[in-house]
Amino acid sequence: MPIRVEVVRALREEQVLVALDLEEGATAREAVLRSGILAGEPGAAAAPLVLGIYGRVVPAGTPLRDGDRVEVYRPLAADPSSARRARARWPRARRD
Repeated sequence: MPIRVEVVRALREEQVLVALDLEEGATAREAVLRSGILAGEPGAAAAPLVLGIYGRVVPAGTPLRDGDRVEVYRPLAADPSSARRARARWPRARRD
């Protein structure tokens, strides 16, 4: 029995959403590969995939259920903790 899932990837300029019908037991990784959402991005297939289902990070081998939304997360530009520390080091402008 086929299941219907969505694969989503948010880029800086746009959001890409692909709806797929897959066989029951398909994994998050299979959905991303079948969606073609990473096509045209050099090195995307070789990089480790960080995936989520409805905002919760999951392993790529997670079996999908009907109605799941698989999210492909892009790497962070900077570690959030390090960025906060760096901002805290900068002197704040005085408010008069």
